[in-house]
Amino acid sequence: MDPMLASAGSALVGLMVTEAWGQARDGVVALWRRLRPADADAVGRDLDAARTELVEAREADEGGDETERELAGEWQRRLLRVLREDPSAAAELRRLLDEARGTLPPEAAPRSVQLQARADGNARIYQAGRDLRVQD
Repeated sequence: MDPMLASAGSALVGLMVTEAWGQARDGVVALWRRLRPADADAVGRDLDAARTELVEAREADEGGDETERELAGEWQRRLLRVLREDPSAAAELRRLLDEARGTLPPEAAPRSVQLQARADGNARIYQAGRDLRVQD
């Protein structure tokens, strides 16, 4: 699978707190309207609710990291279910997320992290997209 699509949920949730959110939201709803028309309005409401949840979590003391991870996982699963039904929609999703990110100045664009590792024998691997503390 295309690495961008493997992290589409994170990309979508990352856009929720940017100026490009309206464009990304409308694109995802349009994708749903084409693939699952009966669910499109509910998806729009769910996206709005997710954005509100994320904004409120970021404004609270906890900063929103856990909420962002949970929402990214939820939207990743939803997007992948739709793409399994119509794999040709992957190009459309990739395009709409790229276009939304492309409207942002570089410093405001959400970043995605892709990690890969392989270990043999008794090797240990520690990876993190942000902070990592390892205590033996």
